[in-house]
Amino acid sequence: MTPSSAERSDVLRALLADHTVAMPGAFNALSARLIERENFEALYVSGAVLSNSVGGVPDVGLMTLTESAAHCAHIASVTTIPIIADADTGYGGSDNAARTVRVLEAAGVSGIHLEDQEFPKRCGHLEGKRLVSIEEFCEKIAAACEAKTSEDFLLIARTDARAVEGYDAAVRRAHAYLEAGADAIFPEALETIEEFRCFAQDVDTILLANMTEFGKTPFLSVDRFAELDYNIVIFPVTLQRVAMRAVEEALGVLQREGSQRALLDRMQTREELYDLLDYDA
Repeated sequence: MTPSSAERSDVLRALLADHTVAMPGAFNALSARLIERENFEALYVSGAVLSNSVGGVPDVGLMTLTESAAHCAHIASVTTIPIIADADTGYGGSDNAARTVRVLEAAGVSGIHLEDQEFPKRCGHLEGKRLVSIEEFCEKIAAACEAKTSEDFLLIARTDARAVEGYDAAVRRAHAYLEAGADAIFPEALETIEEFRCFAQDVDTILLANMTEFGKTPFLSVDRFAELDYNIVIFPVTLQRVAMRAVEEALGVLQREGSQRALLDRMQTREELYDLLDYDA
């Protein structure tokens, strides 16, 4: 049997108390299996990847809680490691955020993050974001906190304030969200190493760093984030981007040559796939 959400949450808390945890983003259940096979201790489920890979749409709030829960449940059903899921804005108001916690906890995830953008949200590294008031988001966090079944379920408050209202506002909002019941803070789109260092000094809690590509954040290693006192480092879209480039190149070969023969040495073999799927069992 796969472990429950509560069991995974307990493991996640223990990991975070010991060291900085790297979390690659799974784009489906098969990639989640591989993340665990490659000995990562936890994985991440990105809202952008849910929108892109499952829905085939931009990350602008088009996917529903039902679709997110089904995606997470598939991933949880074939893995044993902790899972943090992107829950966007909570799919509505405070009552919706509370239901989001209950539904995703039941799906098997170990924690979620909610963000303080207005709906429809935008990718955190794009311009044009708009925020809800501190008071409104604190109500949402409080409702989500109250809905947790397990005390160890990690409720992460993401703030997009750095790009909208500035660094000081991001710190101010982070403190308010912790007061409202958040267990951790995700400061989105910080732009320099110094900002990451200062934020960790200004906000003493569990911190999540988003090491996405082609965004506002400079490329830093997991070890560097550990030195800066960040507890979680997510790589939300890395695997999807690499996979899609490989698919694009393979399609080019098929188009030009009418055969996949030149691609064989770049493929996972049938035996390797069956082994990953635990086919014999």
